[in-house]
Amino acid sequence: PWNEEALQKARGDRKPILLSVGYSACHWCHVMARESFEDSATANLMNQFFVNIKVDREERPDLDKIYQISHRLLTGQAGGWPLTMFLTPYDLAPFFGGTYFPIKPRLGKPGFKEVLVRVAEFFASNRDDISRQNQTLINTIKNIDPINTEGILSAQPLNKACAKLNQIYDRQHGGFGSAPKFPMPTNLERLLRHYALTGAASNRSENILRLVNHTLTRMGEGGLYDHIGGGFYRYSVDDEWMIPHFEKMLYDNGPLLGLYAAHAKLTESSASKYIVKGTAAWVIREMQSRNGGYYSSLDADSAGGEGKYYVWSKDEVATLLDEDEFSICSKKFGLDRAPNFEDTNWHLHTCMSDHEIAAITGHSQSDISAGLRRAKQKLFMAREKRVQPSLDDKCLTSWNALMIKGMISAGVLCRESRFIDSAVRSLDFIKHSMWKGNRLLSTSRAGKGQFPAYLDDYAFLIDAILTLAQTRWRLSDIDFAVLLADVMLDEFEDVEKGGFYFTSHSHEKLFYRPKPLMDDALPAGNGIAAFALARLGHLLGETRYLEATERTLQLANAAMRKIPHAHNALLLSLEEYLEPPQIIILRGNRQALIPWQTRAQQFYAPKRLCFGIPSEEMGLPAILASHRPNNEFTVTAHICEGQHCKASISDFDEFEKQLSETEVNLNNIVSRNSQKS
Repeated sequence: PWNEEALQKARGDRKPILLSVGYSACHWCHVMARESFEDSATANLMNQFFVNIKVDREERPDLDKIYQISHRLLTGQAGGWPLTMFLTPYDLAPFFGGTYFPIKPRLGKPGFKEVLVRVAEFFASNRDDISRQNQTLINTIKNIDPINTEGILSAQPLNKACAKLNQIYDRQHGGFGSAPKFPMPTNLERLLRHYALTGAASNRSENILRLVNHTLTRMGEGGLYDHIGGGFYRYSVDDEWMIPHFEKMLYDNGPLLGLYAAHAKLTESSASKYIVKGTAAWVIREMQSRNGGYYSSLDADSAGGEGKYYVWSKDEVATLLDEDEFSICSKKFGLDRAPNFEDTNWHLHTCMSDHEIAAITGHSQSDISAGLRRAKQKLFMAREKRVQPSLDDKCLTSWNALMIKGMISAGVLCRESRFIDSAVRSLDFIKHSMWKGNRLLSTSRAGKGQFPAYLDDYAFLIDAILTLAQTRWRLSDIDFAVLLADVMLDEFEDVEKGGFYFTSHSHEKLFYRPKPLMDDALPAGNGIAAFALARLGHLLGETRYLEATERTLQLANAAMRKIPHAHNALLLSLEEYLEPPQIIILRGNRQALIPWQTRAQQFYAPKRLCFGIPSEEMGLPAILASHRPNNEFTVTAHICEGQHCKASISDFDEFEKQLSETEVNLNNIVSRNSQKS
């Protein structure tokens, strides 16, 4: 493991470090481990020439970020996992690297044993050259950091981001770019928000909605979604969303839950709502521990091969189902077509709708849907008996926060209290197991928390708490969010230049301390920190939080203008900086609050926060305490936008009228378009 003992050994033995960064569910990490690390001849070379350090990138994302950047600068190519880097022992800077190396020369890559010998020889005879290269690399990395230009913050990046996403959109298959095809929920969220907030009835906005509809439909109908057990796989290896890389990651499914829930609210899509229900049920069934924390991932491999748990032979399906069920399944999922997985098996993806199957067979659509439900249940029960993929049972604070937010969205959309209960259990787990000595921990396994938390842990958790508080008000959660925000400001913010470092001021000193602005597989920590702080600042009237948001946006202004679609998390904050969110405080009897809160959450209103606070709640922060109910028998709504608050409302019809002015739904889209015509 990466620790002081290993680093001291490298310095004492004057050996370079072979650093392998991977994670539990990574297919090619397993391949390289089996081929090379478990091969005696290769292991002997590794031990002869190097001190070998293995890092789980989920436990040490700080190391992963540094060495992924280094790999890109050294090789001119994108990184990935496994990440294989060779470091000097004295400054831990990399002088050579790659990703997966095969045991023997293959696919244009040298064999790993040859790499080991050559790197060892190069290190032994080129110390001065390596030292100069390392210094150049370190200087180059440090120059990556953004500079605060103090320009005017404007809506330009918001408009440019949507234009660019429209440009790179795959009009044939949906999504962005070509294979490997990732779901990229931050891109789609940006488009949905833009559609809702800039005039949903315009022709240009309608094109944006079609883009989102198309992509979500293709992902949901294709092989990226698990049609039998629920949940999304990591990415598609083809342009058509047919065959995935079969690992299931918590950090993908949390944001995708929120995205599909938002889409279902906006468009009343039953297909999106179905996916939300299936994914949330999978999370509770397979990804939540007894103590409430959400597990990290399910492996792509099982029984010695990738995807074996998920794919089917036609004969097996025919044996499990009756004749009618098999006929329906064949048409629905393409079993009546050529195999799509390794020439002999089928990975299920939607080929026909229930309506189309009904038209062909002469059966009613309800009969087709019922037969399909029975068939999927039988396939699910049969699949459960197979060798299951390995579970990475680490609970990561940041990923739990993403799933808390997603599960709340699912619960509100589906009116399923068990989804919200699941989110509450996860937050309570974090409070009890991951908050020690007024500091967060980043990971827990078998009930033991470890590793100081990173920026993402604090930022994502504040954001999740604000989402949960709009459905289940608990003052203790808001108090916890304030504690988190204050630690984040004290330990992570660069007050002088703006923005937040990924690691705290007291973290282990490494040769580079990143300040991430650009989204990658996760939303950028600076973006979510600025977004959550601003919302918390508006809710509580805390100007310190609003000022930190503005400093972060000023730091990122040039980057957002240059590549706006790569900074979607920051664009969330920019959007609400330019036009603050609508914050609704409802006060009244706990039971009487329910219909008011349900109405506030009914339609898609991305810049609305609505908190139902029982009138008997004591000890509220001053600004919340000032929002009182008019009397004990009615609900009182206080609606504020930025620093401006309207007169309080106790009439439900008036409340509904004011809400309808700031939300988008299918009915008022149709109405607006009719008026336009």
